[in-house]
Amino acid sequence: MPRLAKQILLPPVIESVYPAAALPGGDVELRGSHLGPSATSTPVVMVDGISAHVLMSREERLCFRVPERATAGHIEVRNQDGASNSLSMRVARELSDGLHPVTNPVVSRSGMIFATISGQRGKQTPVSIVRVTTERVGTPFVSGILNPTALAFDPNGELYVTSRAEGNVYRIDAGGEATVYAEGMGVATGAAFDAEGNLFVGDRNGTIFKIAPDRKIFVYATLEPSPAAYHLAVGADGTLFVTAPSLSPNDCIWAIDRDGSTSAWFRGLSRPQGLALDRNGNIYVTASLRGQRGLIRITADGNAELVLAGYNLVGVAFSPLGTTILATNEAVYDVELGVEGLRLF
Repeated sequence: MPRLAKQILLPPVIESVYPAAALPGGDVELRGSHLGPSATSTPVVMVDGISAHVLMSREERLCFRVPERATAGHIEVRNQDGASNSLSMRVARELSDGLHPVTNPVVSRSGMIFATISGQRGKQTPVSIVRVTTERVGTPFVSGILNPTALAFDPNGELYVTSRAEGNVYRIDAGGEATVYAEGMGVATGAAFDAEGNLFVGDRNGTIFKIAPDRKIFVYATLEPSPAAYHLAVGADGTLFVTAPSLSPNDCIWAIDRDGSTSAWFRGLSRPQGLALDRNGNIYVTASLRGQRGLIRITADGNAELVLAGYNLVGVAFSPLGTTILATNEAVYDVELGVEGLRLF
């Protein structure tokens, strides 16, 4: 009677992690070999010693959700035949929660982070803007603004905020006191300054306003209305980039040149929201790309790639301290992505 062949044990092997960074709760894919289920068990993914929820496993691919308590991002896969090699990813660190940003946070020249507690439309929150240090200390900074929405620094380092309920733009002094800078901005959502000190404000009903340094107001461009908000960022050549999330799975980033002419710069995103540029002209936008939600990098020639996985992202900013600041609809995070943000002033 022939002997039975001895079973060869094949532990899993991780070759790569995609993307290489995530928020806690983000969905990440491993690529390698022997990552699929066996006849009697399914693989187990450990992140920093914490069991992760496996979403899908195949021989060469495995998807999992980053545990909420993960920090360092050390990944290992185990099955009945053994444990894999260990690879690492970057996990974003929560700096402050209990917030309600609806677009980008902003970062001062000293690295101080500012985010809003926007609240439901028409309802006042006790605190309007929170100031957060990189040591995870959040303190109230501004109060009394109804539905604070977009934040922006001018070339002099002064902070401005829009109110989508009032249609006003407020200037904030160093002590957190607010004064009206401009009125009549409709449902004022996005805000961004260019290097010359012009402030662009997006009324989600379909208008982009330009407020000159002498406070003269112009209609700069018109777009399709957004049921959510406009999000704005200015490029090195003065081009204004705008997202206007809709119900379409094929939304775009709009580019508005210095003459106010509008064109679709990139199309193929779902729910694009906050955006920022790096020093090389790449655009980073919080959106969904081909069903993958997180932070998307789009190069000048139109190549788009997920660089950080995460849900509920609404904004991104680059700190002069070298980190990337991310906002969900309830918290602010930082993470090392090795990106240097564009500095206009």
